[in-house]
Amino acid sequence: MICICVDDFGMHAGINEAALRLAGMNRVHAISCLVGGMSWTGWSRVLRRLDAPDVDIGLHLDLTETPLLDGSRRPLRDLILDSVLRRLDRRIIRAEIRAQLDAFEQALGRAPAFVDGHQHVHQFRTVRTELLEELQARYRGSTPWIRSTRTPRAGCRSINMLGRDCLKPRGIEWLGSRGLASAAYRLGYPQNRHLLGVYDFEGGSSRYRELLARWLLAAVDGDLLMCHPSTPTHGNDSLIDARHAEFEVLSSASFDAGLHDADVQLRPMSQILARRMSMPQTSE
Repeated sequence: MICICVDDFGMHAGINEAALRLAGMNRVHAISCLVGGMSWTGWSRVLRRLDAPDVDIGLHLDLTETPLLDGSRRPLRDLILDSVLRRLDRRIIRAEIRAQLDAFEQALGRAPAFVDGHQHVHQFRTVRTELLEELQARYRGSTPWIRSTRTPRAGCRSINMLGRDCLKPRGIEWLGSRGLASAAYRLGYPQNRHLLGVYDFEGGSSRYRELLARWLLAAVDGDLLMCHPSTPTHGNDSLIDARHAEFEVLSSASFDAGLHDADVQLRPMSQILARRMSMPQTSE
């Protein structure tokens, strides 16, 4: 059992339409939300009507493109450097986390089922500390799951990926996966086992179809596969061609056959984690 999550809900209407259509087809069971996105406010009302047990709806914490507070936005490269050098201002980070959680709660009337990060910023040093402390203070007795960016244990060999296809997931993992995992475990926040779906957004639908087949065959129980689809009717962003290709593949008639061939079932991550915690744990 794995979960497929659509990222960037709220960025523009094409992404929102793709997420809702794929959720209606039982192709995705998690949606990650940019509460500062230009298409968040109106579309959040539609999202609020989704059946929560069937789709995990979470916060896509953003510090690089559409944060809510003045002074919070930072280029990704600067954010990474200041995180590594421990120069991030904790007060600014904490205030932005609070503002985005407030906006999520006000729009949907509930806490997020999970938290992850736009461009994976949630795992950066200082950001992860302030995030987990705020979650503890805000949601006592409740534990949203936190996205792990850990790559499969066998690495790129497990999905037959080498060279450029291997460097990006490893680089993302290096930016904070281990530190976040240690802190989350200590505080009792569950995580997905591995993150699948990382690639360079090149190659169109044919390459994405091939990569998706590899990811599904490599998946183990508890993995999360992130995706970034958009319908072709709306949207204008730097990844729009890749988003259209992803939606074409994920909504295709052959998708279910791919799940069957890989012996994969799709579920919300919250249900997968609850099931895992109720079973004896084994090493990978």
